Amino acid sequence: MSALSVRQVRRRFLVLHGLRWLPTGLMVPVMILLMQERGLTLSQIGLVTVAQGLVVLALELPTGGLADALGRRPVLVVAWLVNLGSLALFAVADSFALFFLVWALQGVFRALDSGPMESWYVDATLAADPDAEYEPGLGHAGTVVGVAMAAGALLGGGLVALGPIGPISALTVPVLVAIALQAAALVALLVLLVEVRPGSGAGALRASVAEAPRMVGQAFGLLRRSRVLLALVCVELFWGFGMVTFESLLPVRLAEVVGDPDRAAALLGPASSAAWLAGAAGAALTPLLLRWLGAAPSAALLRIVQGATIVGMGLLAGPVGVLVAYLACYTVHGASNPLHMGLLHRQVDGPYRTSVISLNSMMGQPGFAVGAIVLTALADTVSVSAAMLVGAVVLALAAPLYLPAWRARHRAPATEAVPGAGPVPGVGPVPASDAVPGARTGSGPVPDAVAAPASAPTQGT
Repeated sequence: MSALSVRQVRRRFLVLHGLRWLPTGLMVPVMILLMQERGLTLSQIGLVTVAQGLVVLALELPTGGLADALGRRPVLVVAWLVNLGSLALFAVADSFALFFLVWALQGVFRALDSGPMESWYVDATLAADPDAEYEPGLGHAGTVVGVAMAAGALLGGGLVALGPIGPISALTVPVLVAIALQAAALVALLVLLVEVRPGSGAGALRASVAEAPRMVGQAFGLLRRSRVLLALVCVELFWGFGMVTFESLLPVRLAEVVGDPDRAAALLGPASSAAWLAGAAGAALTPLLLRWLGAAPSAALLRIVQGATIVGMGLLAGPVGVLVAYLACYTVHGASNPLHMGLLHRQVDGPYRTSVISLNSMMGQPGFAVGAIVLTALADTVSVSAAMLVGAVVLALAAPLYLPAWRARHRAPATEAVPGAGPVPGVGPVPASDAVPGARTGSGPVPDAVAAPASAPTQGT
């Protein structure tokens, strides 16, 4: 795929991964509070964020198939340009309609961005060395995301604490800095991501667009024929619903216990920074969890534990209690993502990798959209704490969906193995009844580190 070495591919992947998430970290402390500052109620905020979920639901699979057919680089370039435009609009938006458009553009960005970079890394690594282990780099990406989000959130909170700059409100300043960082990230993408494609020009584009539906159809075929893969993808429905609690409702809950939105945003900056560092630490614990329980049992247990941390955010009194529960939630979140994505990656191989990742990400969008409507309405009519408790229960209900992956460990392996594939600890070989074209089976060893999250660890802007 490229003339890069395995080490060069990994280094570029991690640098670009960090640059991609740094602007998002800046937005975490301010995006909900800024919309409130500009006149939106919590229910309206829930409705505008639904635009992202609806757009991703419509575009996730076509864009995943397009990335597999056309190439990962051009799709990522368009994605990051769209994100730049959405951030610029967010900086000036002051109405329900404009914020709805912002989140719709975010949906386009996330649909295009979901999967191509990780797929490029895996395929470029294997092109450089067919026997190379790509799992360590994917595991390191989880730590990079945590550090980048932490740095961005800390910077965002610090900018808010400095106060307004002339006519620019304190909550708007981080958005302007995020725009500058996104522009720099786009330049780095153009320089660092090298991809060799079979063709270029208008003819290649038309052929790729025509090929995309077939790639999507093949990805759906994998789901129909693999109970393990279907269950893993369905986890995202419950996960997406529950994520509303600590991505959208936590700033409101903190403002509630502190009594001042600006002070809450200033606190949320360093708190978010610490939370993402905690997430990075959680990701680093993945090898221990694999050796202790195995991938599938650990992932199921962590869904329940994360639900318990959200209960703490909703019920504990005072900012200290809320923030301690928040840090615990992100520690579990950081450990859960690599386990889930590691299980998913080992179920698919070949040209459909991005399409299946997109399927996984797509399933989280309707869950998040429904959660945004239901939980923000519940927060407006009952209380933020009640909404958090409901979200915690729904998130924890995803735990049993890891059972098919765990049961697969005890079944007979498929008769034909895909070269180079192996079981994940706690999952085992895919049974013959679940073996499908493109699925990974076999009996080779797997490194301790597994994949970092391909879908966005945060659903926000």
